[in-house]
Amino acid sequence: MLTRRTLAGGLFTGLSGLPLLLPMTAFGRHPLHGKLHTPAVHRGAAPPKPLVMLDPGHGGKDPGAIGISGTYEKHIAEAAASELSRQLLASGQYRVAMTRSEDRFIPLEGRVELAQRHQAHLFISMHADALHDRDVRGASVYTLSSGASDAQTASLARTENSADRFAGPAFHGMSPDVQQILASLVSEETRRGSAHMAASVVNSFRNRIGLLTHPSRHAAFVVLKSSEIPSVLVEMGFMSNRLDEAALRQAVHRTQVASAMKTAIDRYFATHAGVMTG
Repeated sequence: MLTRRTLAGGLFTGLSGLPLLLPMTAFGRHPLHGKLHTPAVHRGAAPPKPLVMLDPGHGGKDPGAIGISGTYEKHIAEAAASELSRQLLASGQYRVAMTRSEDRFIPLEGRVELAQRHQAHLFISMHADALHDRDVRGASVYTLSSGASDAQTASLARTENSADRFAGPAFHGMSPDVQQILASLVSEETRRGSAHMAASVVNSFRNRIGLLTHPSRHAAFVVLKSSEIPSVLVEMGFMSNRLDEAALRQAVHRTQVASAMKTAIDRYFATHAGVMTG
């Protein structure tokens, strides 16, 4: 739970009231522990609602990017993901799980495994990273590929994939060669689903949330490597840009980002893979 104590200077006054964890009735147990209970199947019963796995980036000893005024990416990501979770659950159309609902470190592999364990229909990793160029601002969305779409995205992927350096000597992460092999194993159906979700995010953000030039990009992000679950990584903005950081510190802006994300998720499930909301 985010509090004044955990956020220097009280940047997130009022965030302690946000629901950082899905209702336990959604699974019967904490989403980070135990197995997902399989719903009983009744003849003529409606299919279970789609399960969306939200992944707030970084956490614990990994702060992620640190903004110009000292804001930690890990807190921004958690607050935004929690607001999106609230909106999705309030709609009554989805089940939601979060890879973390508190300030804790989870290796990249662990995040993918959680999505697979819960048999998620969609995986969304939420971030607000930093770039060397402080003038760059705007949201963007990324999908998995063995090669990067551009130099900036390649650098971003290297930064994200290095998060496991916080896991200690027992976990060394994956070499670029292994990452490329894993990317090649992702099914074509999963690629199509990921691309469709990325397009939905861009369309939903347009005219609502500022976007990078060419906002849909791709690279070998380890956290997106599930072969079965359409997965995207959303950069809500860059902590290295003063205007983006200032906006992301505001609850009203994060609510707007979450609302645009919900619209993208609605469009995705309404038009892709035959998975319809109930």
